[in-house]
Amino acid sequence: MKFEPKSSVGEGLPHMGFNTTVVAEPRKSMDADILENASEPQVTEEDEIVFVQGRRFWYITAVMSILMFLIFLEIPIVITAAVAVTEDLGGLDIVGWLVASYLLGYIGVIVIFAKLSDILGRKFMLLVSTAFFIIFSAACSASQTFIQVVVFRAFQGIGGGGCYSICTIIIMEIVPPEKYTKYVSYINITSALALLSGPIIGGAIAAHTSWRWIFIINVPLASIAFIIAAISIPTGFPYHGKSKHNQSKNVRGSVPKTMLDRADIPGAVLLLFATLSLTAGFEEADSLFPWKSAYVITLLTASGVLYIALLLWERYVTLSEKLREPVLPWRFFINRRMMSILANQFLLGGPAFIGMFILPQRFQLVYGLSGLDAGIRLIPFSFAIPVATIFSAVLAGKKKIPLMYIFISGACLQIIGFALLGTLPVEPDIPARMYGYQVIAGWGCGMNFSLLTIAIPLVIEGRDRAVGMAAGAIPTHGQHHSTIHLDFSF
Repeated sequence: MKFEPKSSVGEGLPHMGFNTTVVAEPRKSMDADILENASEPQVTEEDEIVFVQGRRFWYITAVMSILMFLIFLEIPIVITAAVAVTEDLGGLDIVGWLVASYLLGYIGVIVIFAKLSDILGRKFMLLVSTAFFIIFSAACSASQTFIQVVVFRAFQGIGGGGCYSICTIIIMEIVPPEKYTKYVSYINITSALALLSGPIIGGAIAAHTSWRWIFIINVPLASIAFIIAAISIPTGFPYHGKSKHNQSKNVRGSVPKTMLDRADIPGAVLLLFATLSLTAGFEEADSLFPWKSAYVITLLTASGVLYIALLLWERYVTLSEKLREPVLPWRFFINRRMMSILANQFLLGGPAFIGMFILPQRFQLVYGLSGLDAGIRLIPFSFAIPVATIFSAVLAGKKKIPLMYIFISGACLQIIGFALLGTLPVEPDIPARMYGYQVIAGWGCGMNFSLLTIAIPLVIEGRDRAVGMAAGAIPTHGQHHSTIHLDFSF
């Protein structure tokens, strides 16, 4: 069977380092044949993406930059201010939940919101997510107990995860494929700058004012992004301009039943509870409960059962010819290239967040530095990440170096850098070589920061781009598993 795509997603992009030519196979399995035809969308003129141009393009780019900056700022800014929060409200024994609760909300909805944006529209879901982020950022700043902060952080994470999910999709739909590398790299510079400035901003706030400002600063900036998005993003984006593409579907009561039938609600519920059980189990283990406790064992066992049920359900939904769209298509799990990207993000994404979490705490607890000083001492690590991001984008985009070689190089530098950091003794003075080790580790993290995201459209079908970008983006998968990495690092 000969298949000729309407356009090549990978046109103008760096290749993965292996043959990507589609050839006809003499024999095909039954699953492969069903997958090819299951839920196949009818490509019509009004299904084509209309790229935004002119002033509106720059307004949307500004929205993406602001939201991505705030989302990436949330982890490092809170980490360096964590000590100040616990000194005011208590909760030092469960301080890990200050980050973990945000990640629980974040990772619990990121794929679900991506699929909902396919059904309800990118603009509507972005506005909903931004509103969540604004409201619960304000709630975090007004918290009177540590438990309140943790609870509101979880809801703030829902908004942050939704914003990141939709922004990642919009970034890949606002420009044609041949401009992916350049545009994604520009946006990721904003994200990397947040990782650089977060520890310093958080430390400065903790040292000179109330920790509550780490949440208050989100409100005006995110509100500006909300207003610009409401005005500049076309209704029906990215299929606007061809026809009135579901213009009224965002109003409660006006969503057609056929649209609700498309939502994979059982899959979304299974994914949510499986993720929550796994993350909560690892967070509570050896903290409030021992590893062998019934509580921890129950959570981890439940997560395993739920993930198995999720895989079986998604296989059934994908292979069936019903209208329902799977939240995690089975096509991902039989695509070795997609699975290799996910595996790389699991292994390479977590260490970056471990470095941003452990190093500031070492500076404060071992060397007795303030939060601001700890943030400044982290600059070699956090500054190396955006510089390496730009460097790797140049290698892939202009020099056409296969992504596989860049991935391997970044992984090797991560291993070397973190291994050297692990050899540092506990002593009252900071050894000078520690800053060099931070640069090596940060450079390795930065080399894979954006390229693993750029690689995703090269290995999946166009109909799966939204879910694929959400499930496979580095911060998504890396932050998902960074909670697990952090638990093992203590």
